[in-house]
Amino acid sequence: MANIPRRQFLANAVLTTAALTLRPNIVFGRQLERRGPAKKIIVVGAGLAGLCAAYELTQAGHDVKVLEAQLRPGGRVCTFRAPFSDGMYAEVGAMHVPDTHDLTLHYTQLFNLSLDLEPPFNQASLSYVRGKRIVERPGEMAEWPFALSEEDKKLNRAGELIDKYETAKAYEEIGDPSAPGWSATALKKYDDVSYLEFLKRNGATADVTTLITLGWSHLWGEGLETVSALTVLRDTASWYKAKNHFRIHGGNDLLPKAFAERLKEQIHYGSPVVRMEQTGRGVRVFFQSGGTRNSLMADRLVCAIPFSVLRNMEVSPPFSPAKKKAVTDLSYFSGARVSIQCRRRFWRDEGLNGSVFTDLPVEWVFDATVTQPGPRGILQCYAGGGNARQIMALDEEKRIALVKDQIARFYPLIGDYFEGGVSKCWEEDPWERGASSWYKPGQMAELWPNIAPPEGRIHFAGDHTSPYIRWMQGALHSGNRVAAEINDAAD
Repeated sequence: MANIPRRQFLANAVLTTAALTLRPNIVFGRQLERRGPAKKIIVVGAGLAGLCAAYELTQAGHDVKVLEAQLRPGGRVCTFRAPFSDGMYAEVGAMHVPDTHDLTLHYTQLFNLSLDLEPPFNQASLSYVRGKRIVERPGEMAEWPFALSEEDKKLNRAGELIDKYETAKAYEEIGDPSAPGWSATALKKYDDVSYLEFLKRNGATADVTTLITLGWSHLWGEGLETVSALTVLRDTASWYKAKNHFRIHGGNDLLPKAFAERLKEQIHYGSPVVRMEQTGRGVRVFFQSGGTRNSLMADRLVCAIPFSVLRNMEVSPPFSPAKKKAVTDLSYFSGARVSIQCRRRFWRDEGLNGSVFTDLPVEWVFDATVTQPGPRGILQCYAGGGNARQIMALDEEKRIALVKDQIARFYPLIGDYFEGGVSKCWEEDPWERGASSWYKPGQMAELWPNIAPPEGRIHFAGDHTSPYIRWMQGALHSGNRVAAEINDAAD
C-alpha cells in the first residue's frame, strides 16, 4: 500500500515520544532495583501480563520460571496467519493500540517493533439495519429507518450522536482509571445502571439507543442492557481520548513473542498448573508436564490466568472470602471471530473502508487487513454473547457458511470472491474460557477492590486486574504492578 511508509513514520514519531518517558527497566516511572537476595518466583501463564511481569522481575535480577499450559505465548493476543495466503494475517484477540497507551508503545519501541497507523474511522462505512443497506459518507446525512429528531438526523452516528447522549461529562467524572486512589465506589451512579439505561437517562429514545449501539450491542457482557455503564465507559475512555490508533506491523502477537524470546530458557510450555499451595514462607505449584505430575517451590507466585480458569483450580489454603467471591462471580464475555479470505477487496470499489455495523448475529464486520498490502483481503466478523454462542454451537464448516451467508445480505459479491475462512470462539478455549471480563450493574463497586490485591504470597496479573480491561495496555499495566509488588516485598 502506497501510504504504509507514512503510517510507519507517524508510528515511529509516537514511539519516540514514548521512549522519552519510559526507558528499559523502568516500572511505573521508577527504576526497579532489587534489594537483598534474589527471590524465586513462579509465573503461572505466559499471556502478555505474565510475560511482562517475568521480564521485569528478571531484569531486576530475580530467579523466574514461567509455566504455560499452551505451546505458544500470548494468551488472548493471538494472530492467525494460517490458513491465509499471500502473507496475510488476522487478529482474533487484541487488535488496536491507541496512542494513549503508553506502556504498549513503550514495549513496542523497546523491542524494535514497527507500528502501522490505522485509517481514520471517518472514511465511508456501511451499516445494515432492519433489512436496509446504508452507506455513511463524511459530510452526508444518512437516511436511517428510525424515528429521530431533526437535530439527531444531522449528527454523525459514530461520533456526534454518541457524544450527545454519552456526554463528555461522564468521561470527565470517571477521570483516569489508572490514577492512584481511583474508586469505582465513588462512581456508583454509573455502576448501578446498565449502559442502555445510562443512555436512556441521558435522553436517548429506544431508536436512538439502537442506532448508537448498532454493531456492538452484544460486544460487552450479554448485551448492553446487562452490563454496568461504568464498565463500558471505563473500557472505552482511552479509545475516546486517542487521536490515532495503531496495529503492530506483522501481527500483534510479535509483542508477546518478543518477551518470550528474552525469556525462552525460563518458560515451560505444555505445563498446565492444577494446584497452588502457600505457607507463610513460600509457595508450591503442581503442574502436568510430559504426562507426569510435577511441583515447584518458590518465594512468590504470579497468577496471570483469567479468573474463569482460576476458579476451577485447586488452591490451598482457600482464598479469603472477598477474593473467592471476586474469582467466582467475575463474568467472562463470549466472543467469536470468524475471518473470511476474499480474492479481492471488492468493497473498495464503492469507496468503502470495509467496516459494517449490523443488527445481524455477525454484528460487526470489518477489513482485518486494512493495514496490509495486496489485492486479497480478510473480512472478519466480531460477535458476542448469545450471537457468539450461536456460532460456537456449529462445526467449523457451518460457522464459515453462516457468516458468509449473512455477509451476503449487505455484500452480495462475497460469493464471487470468497476463498475460505477460519474461526476462533474464546469461550471454548480451555485456557481462556472467554474473551474478556465484564461487570453486571453494581458489580464493579463490589468486586473491583478485591480483584488485584495479593493473597499472601500469590499476586494477580491480567487485564482483568487492571484499569484497562480488554486491552494489551491492561495486561502490561498489571505485569508492571505485580513486578513492583514482588520486588518491594520484604521477603
